[in-house]
Amino acid sequence: MTNREQITIPPDGRPLEEQPKWRRDFPIDWPQDHYVARRDFTKFMVLTSFAFVVGQAWIVVQNFLRQRRGQPPIRRIAALNDLPIGQSLVFGYPEPDDKRILVRTGEDRFVAFGQECTHLACAVVPELDKQRFFCPCHNGSFDLTTGRPIAGPPRRPLPRVLLEIRDGALYAVGVETTMV
Repeated sequence: MTNREQITIPPDGRPLEEQPKWRRDFPIDWPQDHYVARRDFTKFMVLTSFAFVVGQAWIVVQNFLRQRRGQPPIRRIAALNDLPIGQSLVFGYPEPDDKRILVRTGEDRFVAFGQECTHLACAVVPELDKQRFFCPCHNGSFDLTTGRPIAGPPRRPLPRVLLEIRDGALYAVGVETTMV
């Protein structure tokens, strides 16, 4: 008597003698195909858990390195006369790849925020007439003066760049991230 779980069953159901040679050489054990051994399951769980631990350790290391960097540098952005009222300027701060956007809203009023939308990192554009930063990817909007989300899918505010005016020039002196 043959155990039903040990029989090789071709997918088309024809007898084994009528199957092509390649199928006889590479049989498919349908009943055995769905069986997972305890050892294989345990190996899968251990490897998956290890991957999660490594991922969490990587996050901890990144946070530690970020805190060790200390204060961001003070960097000159532009001369006050180079940026007319109502205009914007994209710059990199604290690293050149960290895109920020500066907007001159008045004679001595400037705002600067991260240019990436906090929803899916699309570039935001200033719309001064509507007093907002607009994300065209998903119709998200942020308040022009505070960076807080006012419409669309974004839930977190834009990171604010702290600014100082020194000797007729505008300087970036830090980044303020507010979590909601």
